[in-house]
Amino acid sequence: MTTIGILGVGQAGSTIARAAIAAGYEIVLANSKNPDTLRGLISSLGRGARPAWAAEAAAGADFAVMAFPYRPDDELPVEELAGKTVLDTNNYMIWRDGNYPEIDAGLKTVHELRQEQLPASKVAKAFSHIQHHARSPIRVPSDNLPGLFRMARPAGAPDRKALSVSSDYPEAVELVTRLYDDLGFDTVDNSPLRESWRTAPGTMAWNRSVDGQSRDELIRNLQRALAPGSRGRVVQG
Repeated sequence: MTTIGILGVGQAGSTIARAAIAAGYEIVLANSKNPDTLRGLISSLGRGARPAWAAEAAAGADFAVMAFPYRPDDELPVEELAGKTVLDTNNYMIWRDGNYPEIDAGLKTVHELRQEQLPASKVAKAFSHIQHHARSPIRVPSDNLPGLFRMARPAGAPDRKALSVSSDYPEAVELVTRLYDDLGFDTVDNSPLRESWRTAPGTMAWNRSVDGQSRDELIRNLQRALAPGSRGRVVQG
């Protein structure tokens, strides 16, 4: 059975954990504190989840999910994640993170900076343009579910939604594609990491995150994204 190490247990990390457990994955969770602080969450997740220190979660995982913002001074389990695929759910949000000049100038994406933090890992941007909380406003009872549950559909369903993945490693894209499919979503490959800005907050793909988009719609929205510093210029992919 595949084990996913999830580092960060806010809305994104805990929602992905819950969805992955429902799909048959084992989960090992870590936050920046003592594993004992995760007892309540572990209890709510039930069988298939266990707490650990970050280094232990990274070492015991087949692949990992990082569900917390990028910071240059992050102390990450670099050695334990070496050779493994790492899914980065983060988005660059100036109001939360402050400004990084190289991102603002379009020289690098926040996910390329994460890859530099983990030089021996295979970073992939994933789960970054789907809501991990209830829909707002609530229209029907199912809107109380996070988008990862509310929009999931079986393979071949005519209303199946798609999510993007960006990576410099084809094997990481393949892994994310399998995971997305297990959780009920199609995949659009938006590689390499330098293209990951196309689903950043404010882009057309991001603006459709509330109710999702089909594979064809996502492809079009990625192609029509506005590049950082482009001053409104549409970049055709």
